[in-house]
Amino acid sequence: MEFSWGSSQESRRLLLSLLFLAAWKAGSGQVHYSVLEEAKHGTFVGRIAQDLGLELAELVPRLFRVASKGHGDLLEVNLQNGILFVNSRIDREELCGRSLECSIHLEVIVDRPLKVFHVEVEVKDINDNPPMFPGTQKNLFMAESRPIDSRVPLEGASDADIRANAMLTYTLSPNEYFSLEKPNDDERVKRLGLLLRKSLDREEAPEIFLVLTATDGGKPELTGTVQLFIKVLDANDNAPAFDRTLYAVKLPENTPNGTLVMKLNASDLDEGSNADIIYSFSTDILPNVESKFHIDPITGEIMVKGYIDFEESKSYEILVEGIDKGQPPLSGHCTVMVEVEDTNDNVPVMEFKSLSLPIREDAPLGTVIALVSVYDLDSGANGQLTCTLSPHVPFKLVSTFKNYYSLVLDSALDRESVANYALVVTARDGGSPSLSTTASMYVEVADVNDNAPAFAQPEYTVFVRENNPPGCHIFTVSARDADAQENALVSYSLVERRVGERALSSYVSVHAESGKVYALQPLDHEELELLQFQVSARDAGVPPLGSNVTLQVFVLDENDNAPALLPRPGAGGASGALSELVSRSVGAGHVVAKVRAVDADSGYNAWLSYELQPAAGGARSPFRVALYTGEISTTRTLDEADSARQRLLVLVKDHGEPALTATATVLLSLVESGQAPKASSRVLAGAAGAEAALVDVNVYLIVAICAVSSLLVLTLLLYTALRCSAPPTEGACGPGKPTLVCSSAVGSWSYSQQRRQRVCSGEGPPKTDLMAFSPSVPDSRDREDLQPATGESLSKVSFKYPLFNLNF
Repeated sequence: MEFSWGSSQESRRLLLSLLFLAAWKAGSGQVHYSVLEEAKHGTFVGRIAQDLGLELAELVPRLFRVASKGHGDLLEVNLQNGILFVNSRIDREELCGRSLECSIHLEVIVDRPLKVFHVEVEVKDINDNPPMFPGTQKNLFMAESRPIDSRVPLEGASDADIRANAMLTYTLSPNEYFSLEKPNDDERVKRLGLLLRKSLDREEAPEIFLVLTATDGGKPELTGTVQLFIKVLDANDNAPAFDRTLYAVKLPENTPNGTLVMKLNASDLDEGSNADIIYSFSTDILPNVESKFHIDPITGEIMVKGYIDFEESKSYEILVEGIDKGQPPLSGHCTVMVEVEDTNDNVPVMEFKSLSLPIREDAPLGTVIALVSVYDLDSGANGQLTCTLSPHVPFKLVSTFKNYYSLVLDSALDRESVANYALVVTARDGGSPSLSTTASMYVEVADVNDNAPAFAQPEYTVFVRENNPPGCHIFTVSARDADAQENALVSYSLVERRVGERALSSYVSVHAESGKVYALQPLDHEELELLQFQVSARDAGVPPLGSNVTLQVFVLDENDNAPALLPRPGAGGASGALSELVSRSVGAGHVVAKVRAVDADSGYNAWLSYELQPAAGGARSPFRVALYTGEISTTRTLDEADSARQRLLVLVKDHGEPALTATATVLLSLVESGQAPKASSRVLAGAAGAEAALVDVNVYLIVAICAVSSLLVLTLLLYTALRCSAPPTEGACGPGKPTLVCSSAVGSWSYSQQRRQRVCSGEGPPKTDLMAFSPSVPDSRDREDLQPATGESLSKVSFKYPLFNLNF
């Protein structure tokens, strides 16, 4: 469509087109129109009164008015016929710049009763701005040695219009040396430039004149031109070259002056002064870029020298030249794209309009009390606003349109209970950290007692160390009641229940007024790990209102149980000592015995380590004990010089603070292999005293053989008795009795048989998770102890024993 503002016929055609373009949408009080920019005064926009459902006769009595923030004189309403018309010149580029969406938001307010309508008038673009180059002439200097297909960047034209009206195409005047490189799809930089298609010859053509034309996509088309004056130079062979042709960097707004944006690096293959590079901004650089940034001509550092404001410009395109000192000088070019990052530096602004106060206590629900508008100059999440109202008030904020809210009555009022309310409206943006604005207003209304005591959260987790003194304070519950006077007096009490065979009140109590929770007796982690109960809060109203909160009290373990030694089936010894027969023929590293221990505590308090106590007199023992497994092994090959009876003291220590210990005695009897005493070469070569030693060894062998036989018979009898008395495995729930010991390279972790929690197999109450660790070297003698992988939950592992199976 062609637009001409000179003839009346074309004006009537424009008015007719506006009638067809005007569209409105009713719903939630919103109407939509559209109008072309540069429309004449009096141009019809829409029948606003009719579209809003208002009678013409009531516009004046109901104080019909239109408000528009910052654009109040652009549009006006004829109160006689209810028509919205253009009042003054509308320039879309001045109003919205290059934004694709451009609208004028109108607030239509009528009183008696108070109502607000939102009208949005879209301003459509016309092709009224031709493409504009930075200047009318650009001077370029090129050496005749410049290679073919080399590129010379050009600054493109800009068009203040949008969409098709700003879609630019470029043409170059016919010539034999250069062709035009068109822009690509990269929206960040205009990759417009000249491509050399034929070698330059200064003697043949020292100067070249070209005309670059930019044409937009509007109807009718508008064009802009720039003259290119190319002077062919006869100078160095190599021009400076940058690492990249395009650099992208992000810069926060409000960056202080002197901040380094980036350092450019260009290289020149020439030598001497021909390789010295001077950095500078291109002559085509925009004035707003030159006022914000500075480049060091020697180092190539680009620094901030002006105020960087995201609301002023979201990005800057910096064209940089690197020119050497040769004669004639050669130049290289690059583009630095600086994207400004928005920071939350603008506080939301809030305005109240059309307050209808005071409000009657019998006002119906939904009555509009006030209109609230908020806005923020930031963008993105920093400009996204949320408007909230202070709690416990019978009002609410209802969003009507974008950042517009209505304060309406949400529940019934009772003036006899509360005379007035102080409301605090908070507008908060989505920045990090967020900024907010608050506004207060007072509404003369009343309240009713309809609020129950409320806890800050539905559940609390409390940690208490075991062995606490009786009556110690472990936690304080607090509930708030938004009501006043006696309706806000809160009292606390326990929700009684059974904990095992005892009442909850035998473990804890709560103070009725302060909400302090006390432990009435010392708690034992080995007996009770978790105590879960509820505390009730009730006010003094009639009838009283109340709520409950759940407390989970975890009893933390202390190191109050020393390690306990476990006798191993099949091993004999007096007074709890472990006895083993060891052949003198075993080599170094042979495992001869193993000390087993458990600890009723948990965690580090149950992590056991083993140490071998030094022998009396400082004699060095041929045995050692593994630090974490308790395995006793030889450090060297045994010989006849070693005593036939070895008494070892093993210290078992946990990792608690302070650590608790236990001592295990291990009696080792050294015998010859095959139970036949053989004299060593050293004994045969010895004096007469060696024969007496051999007689002693024979006596020890006889005693050892008898002891081993007795232990074997005792082991068989004990094994048969345990098999006959093994409990059934129907999957019934019962107290957990067996003791689990899992050893590994990082420690021996024990789970005490003193636990009184229920361990269930099959269907039943929740299963208990135990933590176990795998051994680094499995013990062939302990294959009955199935040890899971490190960190695996025992709730998913089946432990197999010779007598029964445990499934956790």
